[in-house]
Amino acid sequence: MTNWIEACATDDIDEEDVIRFDHGGRTYAIYRSPENGFFCTDGLCTHENVHLADGLVMDYVIECPKHNGQFDYRSGEAKRAPVCVNLGTYPTRVDGDRVLIQVA
Repeated sequence: MTNWIEACATDDIDEEDVIRFDHGGRTYAIYRSPENGFFCTDGLCTHENVHLADGLVMDYVIECPKHNGQFDYRSGEAKRAPVCVNLGTYPTRVDGDRVLIQVA
């Protein structure tokens, strides 16, 4: 069964930024893209479990704050070493002024 979980308000995230969201013992990263879309990935870097919400967002890329590895947050694809394992991604929708993510 999948559930939609309220993660934050749309105003909680600036354009081209990321915030941390913890739920059910897991950490997620919620992103706001340049064209005002919202995306969600696992919240920890696959290289050394660093919180991605502390990283830098540029266009559609999140850069890990520890070793500067990069991921495309839309697909979770690892884009620059040292990361080589993709991030998990989660469906996201906006309901009014709330951002919801779908988790299993």
